[in-house]
Amino acid sequence: MKGLLRATAACALIAAVSVLGHAFAAQGHGLTLDAILKQLDRSAKNFRSLSADVERTKVTVVVNDRSTEAGTLLVRNDKMLLQMNAPDSRTILRNGDSIYIYTPGLNQVEEYDLGKNRDLADEFLLLGFGTSGNELRKGFQIKYAAEDTIDGKKDALLDLTPRSAAVLRQFSKIQIWLDETTWLPDQQQFTENGGDYLIIRYTKVVRNPDIPDSKFKPHWPKGTEKVKPQG
Repeated sequence: MKGLLRATAACALIAAVSVLGHAFAAQGHGLTLDAILKQLDRSAKNFRSLSADVERTKVTVVVNDRSTEAGTLLVRNDKMLLQMNAPDSRTILRNGDSIYIYTPGLNQVEEYDLGKNRDLADEFLLLGFGTSGNELRKGFQIKYAAEDTIDGKKDALLDLTPRSAAVLRQFSKIQIWLDETTWLPDQQQFTENGGDYLIIRYTKVVRNPDIPDSKFKPHWPKGTEKVKPQG
């Protein structure tokens, strides 16, 4: 389970994760959490797919170190393809109950079977990608924190505390910034229990692009070593 959670977390953190929507509340009364979650319900009904550029920054607080990497993300239903660029090139693919992590530098692909943990993966990996307000409440304690601005756009900031003990052991809080005009994520932050955190920025976001099924097929170069980590 520990190895699977690490793979699940890797997908969500790099990619991963969070079209939460932002709603207009009654005129003159500002935004409310209930209004945001109702908009999420409406938004989820017509969400099919997404493509975006992704920038991931890991911050190690004790030594004040920041490392940044970039890549591209494709999502369609329960399928996800994340391709990270050099120097730490890797491909993370989720197709149904299977997660693959391919590292060309090692000429190796790790395969994880979600099995009974599929619900946790759906909640964590696909967080916000078509997530309804009701589903979000099931997985997290939610607080509408503030209205913020990212790249000149108004965003709603939500604080999420995981209800799952397995997720909570790794992340004390997840924060998501949502573009008020597109209902898509601009940024999210995952805070670990030790205080270190990851910031994920999304740009060139496209909602419901036509993505062929072939994009989510596990094709690896000839000679790639296949491993199935246990536990």
